[in-house]
Amino acid sequence: MAYKGVLFDFSGTLLRIEPVTSWLRGALDAAGVTMTDEEFARTARELDRAGALPGGSAPERIPDELAELWRIRDRTAEHHRDLYTALARQVPLPAEELYDTLYVRHKSPAAWTPYPDAAEVLGTLRERGVATGVVSNIGWDLRPVLRAHGLDPLISTYVLSFELGIQKPDPRIFEVACRQLGLPPEDVLMVGDDRRADGGAQALGCGYFPVDHLPAADRPAGLRPVPDLVD
Repeated sequence: MAYKGVLFDFSGTLLRIEPVTSWLRGALDAAGVTMTDEEFARTARELDRAGALPGGSAPERIPDELAELWRIRDRTAEHHRDLYTALARQVPLPAEELYDTLYVRHKSPAAWTPYPDAAEVLGTLRERGVATGVVSNIGWDLRPVLRAHGLDPLISTYVLSFELGIQKPDPRIFEVACRQLGLPPEDVLMVGDDRRADGGAQALGCGYFPVDHLPAADRPAGLRPVPDLVD
């Protein structure tokens, strides 16, 4: 069917987080801390295994004491920061302030790269008068990142889990988004890389279009079919 509105996930759908190596390097530079090449490579590997970079690799193992916080990590800003800082703290770092610096770094526009077709697809939808929104499980305000990359003017509304205390795949978060678009769920398409979380929109009656969570350079045209699915 043809849809009249499109909702997009953020991380892994419209933009991709930087690799853990550049995340760590950016934090070290900001803190004025140095590491040997061997220390740097080892620390980056350990942070990646720990799943300490939000939007990056999932943890290889979630400590028992963090299991519940992992489950609800995107419901509040405090949960999100506490969870990812705790995951990072499994890895020894040469300066205590680096744990906070790493967390702050991942929220910066420099840490994110738009997928090559994101602006093109959002622009096409805007030209056609199609309402668009971002629905994200996230613990911080992503609007400045979209603004810095020139995508914010192409987005009609934002529905962020930490502002509502509701996480995808809970149908209520998609209900809020459809209401903000002014459309019934059956007229709305959800686009996202997480089949469980983003695909949860189908329980409300929305359509779902999956994309692959790949590095930006490896997925140059994953969003391009979307405009053909709308009126």
